[in-house]
Amino acid sequence: MKIVSCYQVFRSIWLTRPAGRFFHKVSGLCAPLTLADFEAINLCKRPLPENFNFAGDVLDQWSQKEKTGERPANPALWWVNGKGDEVKWSFGELGSLSRKAANVLTKSCGLERGDRVAVVLPRIPEWWLVNVACMRAGLVFIPGTTQLTAKDMLYRLQASKAKCVVASEEVIPAVEAIASECPLLKAKLQVSPHSWQGWLSLQELLQ
Repeated sequence: MKIVSCYQVFRSIWLTRPAGRFFHKVSGLCAPLTLADFEAINLCKRPLPENFNFAGDVLDQWSQKEKTGERPANPALWWVNGKGDEVKWSFGELGSLSRKAANVLTKSCGLERGDRVAVVLPRIPEWWLVNVACMRAGLVFIPGTTQLTAKDMLYRLQASKAKCVVASEEVIPAVEAIASECPLLKAKLQVSPHSWQGWLSLQELLQ
């Protein structure tokens, strides 16, 4: 009985695992999966697709369903801080902003698919925005806490071979202290109301 029970648990976990990194192909073209596709996959009625992109296959589909009225317009992201400041993005807004952010990463920063992006931000809306933008552009998102010291930052940037860092104002000095020791680091994006020499402003480029 124990063997059968363990097998059933394992089978359940295996068959319902997330379909990460998969797309499915139709007539030789990469076609986005529908919500019905995911339901069929979870019910084991069809095999896992070869490729998958959360931004295109989930967020964009929900955005489209909101436009056509198939689902009510609910926020994709609703952020409130301790001071009562609030940011609310619909799926359409998150989709549009994340495309702009992906353009910033690939065009303004010159990144290519597979490049690593170190993101050292507090949990502000830009954290999620850059996360989705990396998915769209095929970049590797590497999160880091704002409590990292210059030594911590140096180790992470060198070990990950990151080509870009996205940082908030409180950690920019730590990055500046070790940037010269990271020859692969070619782009620095700031999320800050102030300007820093040698840093691109994410907010300005999104405009």
